[in-house]
This record gives sequence, C-alpha cells and structure tokens, in this order.
Amino acid sequence: LSLGEAKNLPTYPGPNKMRDCYCTVNLDQEEVFRTKIVEKSLCPFYGEDFYCEIPRTFRHLSFYIFDRDVFRRDSIIGKVAIQKEDLQKYHNRDTWFQLQHVDADSEVQGKVHLELRLSEVITDTGVVCHKLATRVLECQGLPIVNGQCDPYATVTLAGPSRQVLHFQVSEAKKTKVKKKTNNPHFDEVFYFEVTRPSSYNKKSHFDIEDVDEVDKMEIRVDLWNASNLKFGDEFLGELRLPLKFLRQSSSYEAWYFLQPRDNGNKSLKPDDLGSLRLNVVYTEDHVFSSDYYSPLRDILLKSADVEPVSASAAHILGEVCREKQEAAIPLVRLFLHYGRIVPFISAIANAEVKRTQDPNTIFRGNSLTSKCIDETMKLAGMHYLQVTLKPIIDEICQVHKPCEIDPVKLKDGENLENNRENLRQYVDRIFTVITKSGVSCPTVMCDIFFSLRESAAKRFQGDLDVRYTAVSSFIFLRFFAPAILSPNLFQLTPHHPDPQTSRTLTLISKTIQTLGSLSKSKSANFKESYMATFYDYFNEQKYADAVKNFLDLISSSGRRDHKSIEQPILLKEGFMIKRAQGRKRFGMKNFKKRWFRLTNHEFTYQKSKGDHPLCSIPIENILAVERLEEESFKMKNMFQVIQPERRVLYIQANNCVEAKDWIDILTKVSQCNKKRLTVYHPSAYLNGHWLCCKATADNTPGCTPCTGGLPANIQLDIDGDRETERIYSLFNLYMPKLEKMQEACGSKSVYDGPEEEEYSTFIIDDPKETYKTLKLIIEGVGTLEQEHAQYKRDKFKKTKYGSQEHPIGDKSFQTYIRQQSEISAHSI
Repeated sequence: LSLGEAKNLPTYPGPNKMRDCYCTVNLDQEEVFRTKIVEKSLCPFYGEDFYCEIPRTFRHLSFYIFDRDVFRRDSIIGKVAIQKEDLQKYHNRDTWFQLQHVDADSEVQGKVHLELRLSEVITDTGVVCHKLATRVLECQGLPIVNGQCDPYATVTLAGPSRQVLHFQVSEAKKTKVKKKTNNPHFDEVFYFEVTRPSSYNKKSHFDIEDVDEVDKMEIRVDLWNASNLKFGDEFLGELRLPLKFLRQSSSYEAWYFLQPRDNGNKSLKPDDLGSLRLNVVYTEDHVFSSDYYSPLRDILLKSADVEPVSASAAHILGEVCREKQEAAIPLVRLFLHYGRIVPFISAIANAEVKRTQDPNTIFRGNSLTSKCIDETMKLAGMHYLQVTLKPIIDEICQVHKPCEIDPVKLKDGENLENNRENLRQYVDRIFTVITKSGVSCPTVMCDIFFSLRESAAKRFQGDLDVRYTAVSSFIFLRFFAPAILSPNLFQLTPHHPDPQTSRTLTLISKTIQTLGSLSKSKSANFKESYMATFYDYFNEQKYADAVKNFLDLISSSGRRDHKSIEQPILLKEGFMIKRAQGRKRFGMKNFKKRWFRLTNHEFTYQKSKGDHPLCSIPIENILAVERLEEESFKMKNMFQVIQPERRVLYIQANNCVEAKDWIDILTKVSQCNKKRLTVYHPSAYLNGHWLCCKATADNTPGCTPCTGGLPANIQLDIDGDRETERIYSLFNLYMPKLEKMQEACGSKSVYDGPEEEEYSTFIIDDPKETYKTLKLIIEGVGTLEQEHAQYKRDKFKKTKYGSQEHPIGDKSFQTYIRQQSEISAHSI
C-alpha cells in the first residue's frame, strides 16, 4: 500500500481550523498499520508505504483518518472501505477515494451460525399455530471495541401489523453475555409462536389475520457488545431473515455474514469529508503442493547453466514482463530459497557486461540484472543495514540538528557555517560506519560483487577503476544511499521522517552517493553550487582510499579462481604475537612478535613489515577461527586459526577490539570454505591433554560447536512453491508475448536476416535454444493452468454456500458461483 495524501478535510470547529491527522490501515476493523501524525493541516501528506502478508480472510480493506485529540479519544473524520472483491479494480493504480462517514451502525465484521426450524401445529381449539425455533450457535471474528468484546445476541420476530406500513415486533430474547471473547459459543434456543387471534396471549406469541402473513415475517438477530459505559451497549451487526424460505424445508442451518444496520440510508453529501489518495497492489496466489511445480521449477533453476543465458527460462520471464521488477521479485526469492542466486546473477550480469559498450554506463540501466541485485540486497542485506545505519539514523531523527546548507532555504537565526559543520559530522560518521562495515556484509552479497568485479575487469581491461565502479554502483548508489534517503522503506524507521529530517537525510545521501561513486570530477556531479562547495571537505585521497578498501573487502569471495585476479587484495595487516606451531619435534614453543598480513589469497606472517613471509596459510586452508580461553596460556585477547590435520596457530592481538576485528575478517574470508569445521576445542592442548574436555589424543574432534561467525547468511522465510506459482501466474498473464517470442525465434532461425521490427523488443542470442526453452515453458504453464481449472471445478462441486468458509452474504463467492455457472453453461 502507498498512502499518499488527504485533501480538503473538514475544518476544525475551533479558532485555528487546522487538524493534526493520522491514517490507519485496517483489515475489516483490525488496525494493522498507522502513519505518523501530520500536524496543522487539512491536506496532510503521508507518503508512507506498507507491505504485509494477509494472515486471515477479510471482507474490507479500510482506511480511517483520525484527528488527534490530546485530552479525549481521537475522533474519526472519515473512512475509505474497499471490498475484497473490488481490490483488483484499483490494483497498482493511483486512485483518489472520497472519505465516507463512519458510525457504529456501519462498522460491522464477523459471522454468525444459526439453525432455524418452523413447524405447523393445530391446537385443541383447532387454531393453526406456527412454531419457530431459533438456535444461535456461535459467532466468529466479531470486532474488538476499545480493547474488549463481551458479546451477546438478541433475537426478535417482526411481521406486518394490521395498521399498514407498520411492523409489529415481538419482545427481544437475549442470550447470556460471553465475557472477553470475539468468538463466542452461545448454543441457546428461542421459541416463537404465530397464530390467528384468540383468547390467550403470551409474550412470545404473534397474532396474524392470515396464514400467508407468515411469509411476510422476518427473524432478526442482533449482536451487541455489553458495555459498562453510560452510552449503552454497542451494536456489532445484525441479520434479517424472511421466514418465507423456511416454508420449503422445515429446518435450515447456515453461517451468515453480519450486516450493517439499515438506517433508511440517511447519508450526507459524499464530498463533505475530503478525499484520500491510495495505491494498492494486491495479489492472491492459490498454491498447490510441491510436486505440481517440479517441471516449471526445474526449468527455472537450470537458468544459470543455460548457454547463452538469454535462452534460459528466468531471462525469458524478464523479457516478457512489463516491468523487470515484476520478474525480479519471485525469481530472486526462488533462487535464494534453493541456494542458486549467485550463479544465476553471475550469468545474467556477465551477459549484460558483454553487451555494455562504455565502462561508465556499467549496470546503470533498469535491467533484469540490476533489479535482481537490488532485490537480493534488500532481502539478504536488511540485517546488515540495521547493524550499520540504524543507530545513527535514529539519532538524526531524534536530535533535529539544523543541517540546511542552501543559503536560500536557511531559516531565521540559523548559521550557515554551523549547519555545514553539523552536516559534515553526520556525513563523516555515516561514511566511516559504512566503510568499516565490510566484515558484516552478507556472504551472498560479497559473492555477487566478486562476480560483478570479475566480469567488469575482464571486459574493460584498459579501465582500472571499472572493478570498483561495477560494485559501488550497487552498494552505494542502490543500497546505502536509498536507505539513508528513505529509511522507512528499508525498515530503519517506522515512518517517513519529518520534512526537516528528510532534508538532512537527502543532503547526506547525495554526498555519500558521490563519495562512493569514485567519479573523476566530483564537483561536476552537483547541479547546486552549495553542494559542490560542501563537497570540498571530502576531496581528500583518504576518502577514495577508504572506499576502495571497503569495495575490495566486500568483493573478495571465498570461491575464487586465483589466476583470475591479477594481484592479491590486502584486507588487514599489523603486529601481533604468535605461539610457535611446533613444527620441530623438540625445542620450546615460545611466543614471538610478528607482522601479520591478510589478503584475499592468504594469511601470512613475517619478522617485520616488508620481509619475506615465514609462514603462509592459503585462505582455503582456514577451517575455523575462534577465540581461545584465557586459561590456556594465562593471556588475554587470544584467538586460534585452525588448519587441516588439526594444526592450530595461536595468536594474541593487542587489545579486545583488534582481536574481534581479526576474528571477524578471518571468519569472513574463509566462510565459504568447503571443509569448514563444525566443532572445535576452546582451549589449547597442553601437557598431554586438551584443557577444555580433558581428552588425551591431540587429534580428538572438538568438544564445542563453532560459532556461526557473522550473521552473514540470514535464513529467509521463503516458500519456494509460492514463488513458482507467482512465476507461473506471470507467464500465464504474458502468454501472448511468449507466443510472439516463439514466432520471433522461428523467423530468426529460418531467415536469419535482419530482425523484423515487431520482434526487435526481445533479446534473442540463440533462436534454437530460446525456442526449446519457450516450448517447455508454454507446456509447463499449460499443465498448471489445467490443474487450476480442475481444482476450481472440484471446489465448485464440493463447496456449500452457507458453510463456515463461505457464509451467506459472501459477495466474492456469489461472483465466483456466477462465473462458474457461466463456464459450465458454456462448456455444455
């Protein structure tokens, strides 16, 4: 949902006329989201987005605009309620909705389960008497009003009286109140009698002139919330059923949706309350069990291995979808779920790089590659953003330091130099936390960046910076900068920031984006002269170096071909103390100070900086990096690097921060090693036994599980079948385009001449391979379509209108029944 703005709200009756308004999003009447409050406005702008999985059935998606009242309860100005079956009408379209009046009689949700029995009896005096038994069994999903629901039901019988135009109503019968539940079980029966006039009269007794008048009568069930307030009980919904339908069968039992009270449609002019701009994107997927999707899923998951990749099913989906984003979302989730995202993105990125002519435009378009990488970063990098940016963004939102540096926009009393200094400090701090965060970058992102860097360096060998710009165009331009600019979209803040904070974040985001881009003439990046002036603070080599070091770290991967990188990338170096590894059988295992150096190829130490290494451990030989308990050597800040054949290098760092840095970065670069250990010994092997578990053999497997290192591979809650169903729906939606693409392959293969105009929209590198894949996709989609149609037919046969799943009054089900009847009539 995108909640845009409200317009022309009614003025406040007080002297200042303005209102402090917020908007809530509700499923029926259950609030699921609330915007921030916009103060002193009758046209509040919210600009907030909200995404949710809908966990239950619902009838209306409702939006309420409230006016905040500091002293009393906030008052409702109006609402927009969209019926579930109408959501498709507004799907992904900006729409202005008129606000409607809200009163208790129109606010209804939930359903009631009733059983009715009508019998005819002839009394001793020969009078025909109709007996009606109404059994109120239970209700479900009643609204919770002000945090509580103590429901009860009243049952009345109403019929025409002798005075025309009037209804006479029996005395209401009432169930017990059920405390603290919105799913009450009543199971109470109420009896009514209907006879011709006679001498006796009971409270439950109804006189009628004519037997046929029974058909004009109705039974009414009202639900109420027993309230202790002086305002009386609150109406929750009603049901009116004519007795006519009971004449066909004497007993009737069904579920019904509760309805609003009919108040003779007293409505005010629709334009009294203003309007609300919304954009709703609603999708509903009917997901089968896993085996149904195997054929289509297999074609998709093979995409990374298809040569050329443009002939793969995933690439074809990107070609036929109207928006690349549509294809990227389910593809990324599917490939992440099955652990195939890195080879897939590497393949499509490599193909895109080959098509790119100018290194300055690398990954700048809205291609399938960029959309897939954006989506992967959003999913896998959410925790990384929280750890890196959230603390400082929270501070910026709370402290409200003035940071405006445009002389034209300065407020009275603000000092330009002070503002510049405030902004410079913020930029410096954010820049530092980003460039120091390399070890926290999720492995899956690092592996993708590694492959982007490789493709770019190979394609543009003359441009030494392209290996950096290929990565920075994603991590800075499409990850950190947008998260700083709109923290609410990346779950860093609950709401869109206020205008002043928003402006501060815009200025920070622009500067960080330029710092990360490593472009040659920075000042030319800014249209505004005040930004160019401000940027002079950062025109030092140390900033460019920090960016390059950061990019080097996050684009070095555990899975690498050594020869593909011309020179090793230095990740960290410094003096530490190490214990001899005991290569000689005799002699003391003493401690010595050594210069340690870590690159993305190896971990080495030497006597002093620049000397020849005394020892080199290839990265793939690092099987675990763990802290070492102090009791081992009575020394603090120690850690161990475990190698094959249980050889262990014990190292002491200078302080606890440095020890953590080394452990983090060593864990990071070795995280993808195939033979990583799952258990280790937290203490050393001394005097013939392990100090931790007292085992005597030095090759005893570890006694403690290895730490997972950093939260680098966040487990995502993804349902692979659901994503495949989404992809099937997209293929089905764009079937005409798939068929057109198939034609294009035929024409290209047969004539191999210049492409025809109508086919030139598709990328087809190999018509034969593409045609084969298209044939498989169309068959797979066709099979699933038949399964869906069969499922609907079966469901139609089995479903009973009035059941708990489809209560009477369910409009979407009525529409569905109508469609199915038309389909069956058509097929007959």
